[in-house]
Parts: sequence; C-alpha cells; structure tokens
Amino acid sequence: MASQTGLDYMRSRTIVDCDTMDEEVAQTLGPFQDCTSNQAIAYAELSKPTRTETITSSLADARNLHAKYSSIGMEELAVEIAMVRLAVAMAQQIRGRVHVQTNPYYAYSSEKTVVNALRIVQLFQHVHPGFDVDRIAIKIPSTWEGISACRTLELAGVRTLATTLFSMSQAVLAAEAGCTYVAPYVNELKVQVNAGLVDKQKLIPLCVAIQAYYKSIHLAGVDHLTIAPHLLEQLATPIASPVQSLFDVAPTVPVPAPGTSYMYDQGKYQITFARDNDGASQIKLTEAVNIFCDFQDKLEQMMKAAD
Repeated sequence: MASQTGLDYMRSRTIVDCDTMDEEVAQTLGPFQDCTSNQAIAYAELSKPTRTETITSSLADARNLHAKYSSIGMEELAVEIAMVRLAVAMAQQIRGRVHVQTNPYYAYSSEKTVVNALRIVQLFQHVHPGFDVDRIAIKIPSTWEGISACRTLELAGVRTLATTLFSMSQAVLAAEAGCTYVAPYVNELKVQVNAGLVDKQKLIPLCVAIQAYYKSIHLAGVDHLTIAPHLLEQLATPIASPVQSLFDVAPTVPVPAPGTSYMYDQGKYQITFARDNDGASQIKLTEAVNIFCDFQDKLEQMMKAAD
C-alpha cells in the first residue's frame, strides 16, 4: 500500500486549490478544484520562454480590441488578455473555477474595479467563445471599495473572491457583500517576494476564526485551501502520521457574534480595520496592493517590450 503524503491527508480534510498558472503543476500534482492567480503569478508564468506565443497573441488581440476598450492602455489590455488566456488553459486541468485578479491600481475605486471585472468576463468569451461564466471568479483586493465592488458584481451574477484579507473585519464585510470566496493571507505578501523574510504574526488562528464565524452564520463552502506549487511539492512526499489540525480545536481569535455588520457604516468599518492588530492589518493590506501594483507595472512593461 502506498504511503500517505501530506497532500493526500489534506485532500481527505479539505478541498485543495492550486495557486499557479502552470498547467504542468495541475497535471502532476492534481486533481485540484479551483485555480487562483494574481499579477505576480502571471508575471512569473509569462516570463517563461515557452510563453512567447501567449504574449504575441495577446498583443495582437489587444490591438484588435482596443477600440472597444479604449478607456485603458494597449499594454494593460494585453495583460488582461494574457491572464485570461492562462486561465482558460488552466480550466482544462481543474474541476472548478479559475480566478483572475483585477488591476490592483483600481483597488480603491469601486467603479473602476467593477468595470475591470466585467471586462475580464467579456475577454473570456473572446479568448474562448462559450466559456462557462460560472467557472470564472474575479479576485479583488479587500479594501472597502474592493469589497463594495464585490457586492455589485455578485448581484450581477459574477463570482468574486475577496483577496489580501488580513483581519476579521474584512471577513465580516466580505460575508455581508456576498463574496463567493475569501482569501485570508497566512503570511504578509512581502514574504513571497523578499527571500528569507519571515512573518512573525502568521494568521492561521485568524483563518480558523473566520471559518468558525462563517459556519455560525450558516455560510457554506468555507473549506477550500489554496496552496502554492513549491508547497504542493513538499506536501507530495510521504508522512509518518498527520499532525493535529488547528481546525480541530476552538478558535484562539475572538469570533464575532452573528449579526455583526459593517456594510452600512463605513466609518465603523474603517476604524475597526485600522485598529486591528495595532494597525498591522492595514499596513499588510497596503503593502500587498503596492506589491501587486509593482507586478502590474512589470507585466505592462513586458508587453511594451514585446510590441
């Protein structure tokens, strides 16, 4: 009998999603339910020599479609098309939804985020006519404006994921907005781009508390776990015995009472979020948006250089 791996054990406890746009990862380490992405993941994938055709085709499409989407630059449109192309290819390797992140420069504008999200949905139909809209999820940074955009999109039938989530107040607001998914970050995003950096305030206890809160208000589907490729590879090795999951014990972070609300009181939300963890949550969110903006810049520069 084959030894159980860490990945086998995790699949016995939860739904596993992959955090990559590399189809080979899905083929090798799957099956996966959903596939998530962001500007950093897209940049890493499009930087591979094998992705030259994806860049060339996306630029050609951007030239043809720019008259329709003239409110944004050619390179920005090409980036969105390339991200959609990567997502369409990944959709063939997974069971569920592909997640594409909006331009982080719009993180503090609900209107621009909604327009961006709807454009991404339309681009799926250009890249793959007839693509099932229900298999698309739009990732949006969890600012007040971003989560407000999620509410508008969900009411319009577009699935959303509130990402860069570092606090319970963000999770409560995302639930009120009707987000299909939330993505609490265990580590601050700087850990992913600064080699050797360790987040001394990992948010695993917050993840436990968010799940307990969502179950207390009768929200379903809170048992997904998104894992990056290098961690998937580590988990694919045999384990002697599983360790106890933090989800098997009571939350150590306070769980809000059902009925807690921020949706109609922005001031209450903003001060609660600003004070969370002595301001660390707000700092982490700001840093995450900045990092994603940096990668958005790199993606657009890539397109400009290839044009």
